[in-house]
Amino acid sequence: MARATLRIFLGAAPGVGKTYAMLAEAHRLRGRGEDVVVAFAMDHGRSDTRALMDGLEVIPPHSIAYRDTAFEEMDLDAVLARKPRTAVVDEYAHSNIPGSRNAKRWQDVEELLDAGINVLSTVNVQHLASLGDVVSAITDVRQAETVPDDVVRRADQIHLVDISPELLRQRLGDGKIYSADKIDAALSNYFRMGNLTALRELALLWLADRVDEGLAKYRSEQGIEASWPARERIVIGLTGGPEGEVLVRRAARILKRVNGGDLLAVHVRAADGVASESPQALEAQRLLVRDLGGSYHTVAGEDPAKALLDFARSVNATQIVVGISRRRSLVARLTGRGIGNRVVRDSGDIDVHMVSHPLGGRGVDRPRQRDLGRTRVIVGFAMAVVVPVLLQLLLAASPSHSIATAVLLQLTGSVAVALVGGLWPALLGALWSSLLVNFFSIPPVGTLTISDPENILALLVFVGVSAAVAAVVDVSARRSKEAARARAEATTLGDLTRGASSAEDTVEGLLNQALDVFQMRGAALYRAAGSTGASATGWRLVAKAGEAAPLPPEGGENTEQIDAGTRLVLSGRVLPASDRRLLSAFGAHLSAQLERRQLAASRREVRRLAESNTMRTSILRAVSHDLRTPLAGIKLAVGGLRQSNVHYTPEEEQELLATIEECSDRLDVLVGNLLDMSRITSDSVNALIRPVRWYEVIPTALHGVLPGRVRVDLPGNMPEIDADAGMLERVIANIVENAIKYAPDSDVVLVGAAGGFSSSTLDGRPSGELRIIDHGQGVPAESVVRMFQPFQRLNDVPSTTGVGLGLAVAKGFTEAMGGTLTAEETPGGGLTMVIRLPLSTGVAFPNEEAQAPMEAQSVLLEHRHVPPSGSSDNASGEAR
Repeated sequence: MARATLRIFLGAAPGVGKTYAMLAEAHRLRGRGEDVVVAFAMDHGRSDTRALMDGLEVIPPHSIAYRDTAFEEMDLDAVLARKPRTAVVDEYAHSNIPGSRNAKRWQDVEELLDAGINVLSTVNVQHLASLGDVVSAITDVRQAETVPDDVVRRADQIHLVDISPELLRQRLGDGKIYSADKIDAALSNYFRMGNLTALRELALLWLADRVDEGLAKYRSEQGIEASWPARERIVIGLTGGPEGEVLVRRAARILKRVNGGDLLAVHVRAADGVASESPQALEAQRLLVRDLGGSYHTVAGEDPAKALLDFARSVNATQIVVGISRRRSLVARLTGRGIGNRVVRDSGDIDVHMVSHPLGGRGVDRPRQRDLGRTRVIVGFAMAVVVPVLLQLLLAASPSHSIATAVLLQLTGSVAVALVGGLWPALLGALWSSLLVNFFSIPPVGTLTISDPENILALLVFVGVSAAVAAVVDVSARRSKEAARARAEATTLGDLTRGASSAEDTVEGLLNQALDVFQMRGAALYRAAGSTGASATGWRLVAKAGEAAPLPPEGGENTEQIDAGTRLVLSGRVLPASDRRLLSAFGAHLSAQLERRQLAASRREVRRLAESNTMRTSILRAVSHDLRTPLAGIKLAVGGLRQSNVHYTPEEEQELLATIEECSDRLDVLVGNLLDMSRITSDSVNALIRPVRWYEVIPTALHGVLPGRVRVDLPGNMPEIDADAGMLERVIANIVENAIKYAPDSDVVLVGAAGGFSSSTLDGRPSGELRIIDHGQGVPAESVVRMFQPFQRLNDVPSTTGVGLGLAVAKGFTEAMGGTLTAEETPGGGLTMVIRLPLSTGVAFPNEEAQAPMEAQSVLLEHRHVPPSGSSDNASGEAR
């Protein structure tokens, strides 16, 4: 059965009239006598759309239960059983309810088409998969329902339903799209004028590309090679030279003179190599084309002019932009062998712009590569002189030899010379061998006279065959060496590409790799020290590798320009021209790595600014909300005390004063944590590091804790640590306060590591460790990381207990002192907070005599003032 036809009504936004146009077309078809049914259509509460469904047969949808709710979907089986000529199916991109036969409605439509049923459907441009991220960036709405572009492109007809943004907003304001309670929100968000204009442009451009594809298909089927200027399309021919940027910018200016069009840059890579190309220049030109809204293409061909014209005709180009030739050969100019001249001559009806540039007429033809090396050529010339003489001496040992034997033996010598020295030594050897054969083997012997004409022909054949064999051997040897070099370069480039794609490359790693590849002693990367250029400000060393950094670019042996202000310099030997292309590839990868560094730094800065902004917002929210309760309590108590007409008993006055003190303590803790967190997020925390002993800060940190509530178990030989005493006191106080708050029925124990040393190191330094242990409810594993974030509370603890900054402040202060704060599960249940700080410089062995006896510490802990309940602020309110 032949596949039926699909017609899609495309719109830029909801409410443009897609469903209305689809139902109107259904009425038109029905008026022509076609069997039309409405398989599924939504009127969205719009009376005009609902009125159009009258008079059309509607197949009732079937209901599917999902999560205790009934949903209506198209009854696909009923439509297939009814088998109309045309079915109306609304919302082509709709996702079916789980439990349906197909996941997507367009898959239901495919079944209808395969069954021979024509389909009319609708889709909005925001549901096209390729435009999802673009629409999301414009409207700030992520589309959950999408349909693949190629599925929509397969439609037999696509109708654009288009109205102006002004009219669409008017329809929305008149209540023809959404109900009255949604109009204001829609006008202020999705249906803003800018959004609608951008969506309309997206729809028009997407459909224009679809029309262009249809035109290209028609031209291909009809064999039409001539350019049809239906749309301005400019092709830029790039050679891989630095003049490409001039061509790209000129083409962009030409395109700006017309309304709309395409910019296509194409680089034709010749099959015989890319020695004259600059990968760095091509990459810069590719980025420039992308920034100008164009596309970059690469094609391969033996004939660059023909390949460029074939590409231009394949994309239906209207204009070609090429640069004037860099050749300065008079013969090339007179004969018109330049690529630009040939493009102009063979372009036909495509306009060609020949653009002048600074390098025009100043280049030189690429010299022939001398791949065999000077040493091999010299040895070859020596063999060309010596080998024929030795072979002739060998022939002299056999007086009865024939002319054929002499010729074949000397031919063998010519081949040997060609294998070693190449073409020219082999030609010299062939001429020298012919003279020896003539003098010693061809009658009359002993003279250069040849009496028999056949011998003259034999000598000529000998010289010709020797030359031909030498040429073949020479070309083969050169091609073999070129292939080996190409394989080596391909392997190196593959390593570079693999490292770049996996983000393994670093600038230093690339420089070390360059040392190995080019056999150099040193490599360095320099950047201009100022924005005005190196000539005015000098060079700054970015990275180096090898024994010693090469001299700055002005004095370096091998310098590769990466961009206007960056140079790669190698030292050790002068690179041959054949290695320059690979050096350019290293330069391009170094440029990408530098750009990656810059992007990473920018990303970190943006993240830091975003976190700071979030923190400021949270602090403002805390100030406006969490501080209101203690302020209200203070105001209420003070107001009561100031009332002259009310008399309070001494007990009532003390209660009001206690309330004022309690609220003041709470304010003090809250404001302190807010200020500390603000300092941490703004990187303004400066720790005053000095040798500190744990027993010096613990008593002060536990000030205010009920006697017996916290047990301290420190070994008597704990060494000094490097810390800020005030910060460390705050860290311990916040953690202990957090443990008491969220483990009210558990004892809290402060335990020092055995011997005072932690098994872990901090940046290679030995560290001291303090563990604060409770046996409360603990923290789920998935919440451990989150509990150190600001404004976090376990199980949404009411804000009256604090703003949730305790552990965030503790972690920030610990890291500012060069330590770490981590959380572990307490065996048997609960949470253990581990503080690790570096041991003080110079500590080699524990000093028992330096520690105060633990009995003294116990005495300190037994006489602490207990503040009113609720004075604590925080902490694992972060996650506890």
